[in-house]
Amino acid sequence: MQNTPQLSAFPLGNKNDAYAKYFIGQSYLAPLALKPIPTFNVTFEPGCRNNWHIHHASRGGGQLLICVWGRGYYQEWGKPARELKPGDVVVIPPGVKHWHGAAKDSWFQHIAQEIPGEDSSNEWLEPVDDEQYGKLG
Repeated sequence: MQNTPQLSAFPLGNKNDAYAKYFIGQSYLAPLALKPIPTFNVTFEPGCRNNWHIHHASRGGGQLLICVWGRGYYQEWGKPARELKPGDVVVIPPGVKHWHGAAKDSWFQHIAQEIPGEDSSNEWLEPVDDEQYGKLG
């Protein structure tokens, strides 16, 4: 990590090896709080993004993203991608297929909060299509 720039005031964390199979590129994960709301700083190297995924819950649930550094994207299935920059907030309801990650030419960090819910689970799906991602920005 010696070539990793200092980004925001939040810690970079460790390589996100436990979830590497759900990402294209390198991401890092820094736990900020586990209770009462699991909160993590997620860092994406340029070009890194996670696979399409869905946060399921029978009640409550979903995810909240607070962008803190760099430039990235968020996209819901069937909708155009939204560019993200520091200060942007994304509320992701349960049951919505989506992805998020860095722009091709920028590191990107967001704080991710897993909204508590009943019967919560994450369903990881297919990678984001390289051709469509390549057209962003």
